[in-house]
Amino acid sequence: MTDPKRTAFLKRVRSALGDPVRDAASVRTAFADPDPETTAGLRKTVSDRSPEERAVLLDRLAEAAGPLNIQLRRVHDETAAAGAIVEIVQSRPPEWGGEKRVAAWDHPLIASLNLEGALAGLGVPVFLTRPREVDREAVRKAVNAAYIGVTSAEWCVASTATLACRNHPGMPRSVSLVPSIHVAVIRAGQVVADFHELYALLNAELDEEGRGLTDAMTFITGPSKTADIEATLVHGAHGPRELHLVVIDG
Repeated sequence: MTDPKRTAFLKRVRSALGDPVRDAASVRTAFADPDPETTAGLRKTVSDRSPEERAVLLDRLAEAAGPLNIQLRRVHDETAAAGAIVEIVQSRPPEWGGEKRVAAWDHPLIASLNLEGALAGLGVPVFLTRPREVDREAVRKAVNAAYIGVTSAEWCVASTATLACRNHPGMPRSVSLVPSIHVAVIRAGQVVADFHELYALLNAELDEEGRGLTDAMTFITGPSKTADIEATLVHGAHGPRELHLVVIDG
């Protein structure tokens, strides 16, 4: 929903800067489709990809993830994925404070992991960002208190090991940005070869589902890092210090 006060404020700023006031661009301009046949061909390539071809993509993903300090784990099913997260919780201490807490998306794949049950034996509470059960302030407090954030993603680009996370109610981007450790869980079928395929799929959703773009879509390529000071690479300066990618390939 557009905020009238925000719109009026931005118009005043543009006017003061001498920038002509323009209406917001259509989402269609964000994903221009100059060649529908090429786009349709890319979508067919993704949908018809064989298990052997998907295995090759996963190898490409692993190769790209290593230099980016993305810790990739390939598991067979949801039980093994939950076990991988339990191992991370057991082996990683909180960056500050003494209590381990986990925040997780309200997402079908994450729900299938039953993290609350898997971590109950460790005494680690799991906060699920269910929008109808908790208010925004409760979500903010719980995510700030968590040292591990668990999300899924819309797609993962193999060539650059980039996660494309589109945010919806119950899936706030704060879960991937605020905790010290980000764990993303996806299925092998969500891995695409490159950004050409990714944009073709996003275009398909505009055409066929009418969902359009959400308020936020985050592209994540590795943990937060900076080399501003003496060209020394530091992880976790502006976001998670670790990124774990769990791929269910069963």
